[in-house]
Amino acid sequence: MLKCYDCLEKGKDSEAVGVCIICGKGLCMEHIKQVEFPMKGGYPLPHVTLKKELPRMMCRECIDSTLGEDFCV
Repeated sequence: MLKCYDCLEKGKDSEAVGVCIICGKGLCMEHIKQVEFPMKGGYPLPHVTLKKELPRMMCRECIDSTLGEDFCV
């Protein structure tokens, strides 16, 4: 079974429920964060924004390094 990377670094043994879409490390419910990105489609222009955002799972480290501190999750 896949284990939570962040928990293992702290000496805790927790099962992962998902993986970060950026770095790929396994994460438990305590460490995984759901981030919703607006999806756009259509080529060529005009682009259409889809009605429902697409949820993605990320770790806090990747959220902070790629999206910045001001991004709400």
